[in-house]
Amino acid sequence: MTGALVYAAETVTEYDDLVAARDAEGTTWVHVPEASRDEMGRVADVFDLHPLAIEDVRNNVRPKTEEYGEYTFVVVKTATLQRGETTFEEEILDEAIGIFFGDDWVVTLAVGQAEAVDRVRRAVESGDERLLHRGPDFTAYRVIDVVVDEYFDLLDTIEDDIETIEEAVLESTDRDTLSEINSVRRELLSFRKLAWPTREAVGVLARGDPVYIQESTEKYYRDVYDHLVQLVDLTETYRDLASGARDIYLNALSQSTNEVMKVLTVVATIFIPLTFVVGVYGMNFADSAYNMPELGWTYAYPAVMIGMFAVALVMLRYFRRQAYI
Repeated sequence: MTGALVYAAETVTEYDDLVAARDAEGTTWVHVPEASRDEMGRVADVFDLHPLAIEDVRNNVRPKTEEYGEYTFVVVKTATLQRGETTFEEEILDEAIGIFFGDDWVVTLAVGQAEAVDRVRRAVESGDERLLHRGPDFTAYRVIDVVVDEYFDLLDTIEDDIETIEEAVLESTDRDTLSEINSVRRELLSFRKLAWPTREAVGVLARGDPVYIQESTEKYYRDVYDHLVQLVDLTETYRDLASGARDIYLNALSQSTNEVMKVLTVVATIFIPLTFVVGVYGMNFADSAYNMPELGWTYAYPAVMIGMFAVALVMLRYFRRQAYI
């Protein structure tokens, strides 16, 4: 488990003893990545965190903000695009980060690695003045802001996939293309289910409803809220683009099928009269040479073949002039 950081305007000190860090002067930050139940329980005992909040982090619940007596509890989720060999093998993996912050302390708990939290923590260790001179609510903001910024990177990747799909749709009607379109639509739906509650959770913080949000920090949360609104709008736009690509694919497939059916219809139509002629002269009646004098004619066979060829040629020219083929 990572030790605690205690930081003030000029100093950053690391503690191994959580109780000593809790009582030290300054802002105390405890981060527990890849936390087990026992580690979370240990931190919960020191900072008097509610067991239900701990379970919310472990159970990877949807993003939310809740106000407890001595602290504010926020759940946000990191989002990672897990790529396979092809686009339709991609999926979005999310992991919850629980952020607890009170009057002079911050606790972040994560079941996964939580690289976003590590980035902010390194900024504190390097002496970032904006973090050192502000309270725990600002530290919580920075963590949420980094998580939300990573959402933009994920959407940029999905946008590139959509552009690739749109180019593929115009070139061919490969069945894999439809699978890729459906995969992107699923990714956008999953991301929307993540971004929408995150926007609502940050909206509570942006309004300054929690007691432990300073008025000077509210504008930062409003900025994150604006980013989330933009993300939700982008998600809807990309879903429309994916739906449009699917419609283009289905129209192209239908058009291709129609072209094939049209050619087959023309071929079948040309052979109808030829089949009729062959059928007539293929009847084996008694004295057929007497009833059908041309059967006894020396040039009957080549005449019939030339006539069938002429009929086929006339019909083919007609269909070409009508632009059927």
